[in-house]
Amino acid sequence: MNYSFTNKRTNLFIFLSAVFLTNALVAEIIGVKIFSGETLLGVAPAQLHLLDDFVLDFNLTAGAVIWPFVFITSDIINEYFGKAGVRRISFMTAGFIAYSFLIIYAVTTLPPAQFWLDVNAKDPAGNAINIDNAFGMIFRQGLGIIIGSLTAFLIGQLLDASVFQYLRKITGSRRIWLRATGSTLISQLIDSFVVLFIAFWVFGNWSMTQVFAVAVINYIYKFTTAILLTPLLYLAHSVIDRYLGKEHAEELANEASMSSFM
Repeated sequence: MNYSFTNKRTNLFIFLSAVFLTNALVAEIIGVKIFSGETLLGVAPAQLHLLDDFVLDFNLTAGAVIWPFVFITSDIINEYFGKAGVRRISFMTAGFIAYSFLIIYAVTTLPPAQFWLDVNAKDPAGNAINIDNAFGMIFRQGLGIIIGSLTAFLIGQLLDASVFQYLRKITGSRRIWLRATGSTLISQLIDSFVVLFIAFWVFGNWSMTQVFAVAVINYIYKFTTAILLTPLLYLAHSVIDRYLGKEHAEELANEASMSSFM
């Protein structure tokens, strides 16, 4: 293993880890906003009747927009650095997310400057607002949501890593789409239910019917997105193979696979 390849391998892991951490952290912070999928696409609300006539539309958290890139990056890390690499960056990311929430909570308790309240006392339409209250409402998430999202994140990532390597043992270096999509579909099935169950049933006031119904919608989105983004996964593999060199890339992937089952 030459020095140049060692540097490239290290740089690749740092870059992929940075992409993974950034997307996961941003998704957690912006996840407080709920948007309408139907309005975005210019179609009528779905008005799905699920379980005891519970009506549901395609309303998703803003964080869901970039979560698929977390899945893809996780699979790429798994391909070249194995389960150990995924576990390392997953625990590190969870720690940084928890740290971010602590800092956000702390700054929302700081007393606002009066001039800041005065110059932001009205919105563009002339309606009176409390900018400090709005700041807190936007950035501060409930304890249940934080615990639920972090728990679901770690469970989903560790399960994804295990399923990915299990499928790679069966398929070898072929069928990247199968192990990437398969691991994502299984892990996100669990993730979609865990986060809502903890955040809104254990710590909130949702019924199990509501938890199940909303989790189904979230999973449909993740299921569809995972399939649609498959070409991006192949593109990433192609770029990495050119960066490392085809032979070195295969060597690294085989090493990652072997270490995952030792």
